[in-house]
Amino acid sequence: MSNAYRIFHGGFGRIALLDMDEPLVPHAHSECHVLLKATGRNTFFSVRGRRLPLTDNTAVLVNAWEPHYYDHQAGESESVILALYIEPRWLAALQTDLSTSARPDFFSQPCIELTPRMRRQADILIDEMLSFGPKPREKMESMLFELLISIVEKHSDWHHLARLKAGLANDFYDARIRRATGIILEAPPGELDLDAIARQCGLSRAHFYSLFKKTTGMTPQMLANMGRMRSAFQWLSDNRQGSLGELSLALGFSEQGHFTRFFRRHIGAAPSQYQRVMDDYSR
Repeated sequence: MSNAYRIFHGGFGRIALLDMDEPLVPHAHSECHVLLKATGRNTFFSVRGRRLPLTDNTAVLVNAWEPHYYDHQAGESESVILALYIEPRWLAALQTDLSTSARPDFFSQPCIELTPRMRRQADILIDEMLSFGPKPREKMESMLFELLISIVEKHSDWHHLARLKAGLANDFYDARIRRATGIILEAPPGELDLDAIARQCGLSRAHFYSLFKKTTGMTPQMLANMGRMRSAFQWLSDNRQGSLGELSLALGFSEQGHFTRFFRRHIGAAPSQYQRVMDDYSR
């Protein structure tokens, strides 16, 4: 069973150290996403249908809104993974041109070779997360930014994208899909009627699904799940001692067990454990 060792929440997004021994469902995030192996067996992530290795010397880079999943194979031993979910607004506040990290083409390739410097920076961050006691916000953010900028400088065309003044990840070209994404993300949890959304956008059900997948890379349900997970993370950050039963009802689940399975299949840890090991820098 997968477990979470430690999780940090803050304006930077989320940093998670996860002991993974079961696959995740295909999903996406509004943040750019960096995956590094900490210890254990070499493993794989699938990004847009490509199976990519995660080893001591490689990292997997996932753009915002890009479908991916942990491709763990039955019978394999666990891998401890450092997962970075980086909020574009935090990066933009540190360096304006890094607002392009919200784009679906921010990283130029999904699997990279780590330089010795990147590997060393990742190991320092991992060691800090495994050590006991509270961590100063400034120290964690500094280590995180140094690791990210090392990766970004070598594996992103962010300067070029900024000069182009290109749109953000969810500025999809088709106006009907832009409208649909807004409706889906703003719909009350548990009240999503995708057939009705297709009609509101002037599309048949079949055309809506095919155009949505072609435009975003996701299914409409995957986007809805992304919104649910984003709401769950925010709730867990704001309600450290709150009832998970209340959260499951707020997200439209009829039973807490259904929510627990949904959460675990998307992040690799149960919400109760996630809540228990979380350090919050949001305040």
